[in-house]
Amino acid sequence: MQITIRPYSRDDAPAILAIVNYNILHTTALYDYAPRSLAQQELIFDEKLKKGFPIYVAVMDNDVVGFGYYSEFRFREAYKFTAEHSVYAHPNWQRKGIGNRLLLQLIETAKKQGLHTLIGVVDAENIDSIAFHERMGFEIKGVLHETGFKFDRWLHSVFMQRILK
Repeated sequence: MQITIRPYSRDDAPAILAIVNYNILHTTALYDYAPRSLAQQELIFDEKLKKGFPIYVAVMDNDVVGFGYYSEFRFREAYKFTAEHSVYAHPNWQRKGIGNRLLLQLIETAKKQGLHTLIGVVDAENIDSIAFHERMGFEIKGVLHETGFKFDRWLHSVFMQRILK
């Protein structure tokens, strides 16, 4: 299994959209309710790239099997050394090291861009993602209760942080 990590191109958007919409419809990994259109997803990524934020894809046999990116944590100037990241693997490709590879690439890029810390916001029910982040050097810094409502229940957000050195 040879997985390659490379920068995103617009040709990747349909495969990424499938991963995003799966997570919207079936998980609490994304707090959206409605599936996105291709145009919406492209616009989201265009805005991140315009601001100089990276987007990476994991590819196996020319198929996108995961993606990751980071962008603003908050919009005030003093937060410019902090970014919030997201990493997703296709549901058929989870637990195969894709998330590790993507997050390591994001960490290295963040260091090169002079960032000081990365934040992950994980749904409290997603214990696999919490454990993944802990293995990658992130620490739980707080839990905000009932921050989202999806699938007829309140959801809690776990804030995880890694200081970059």
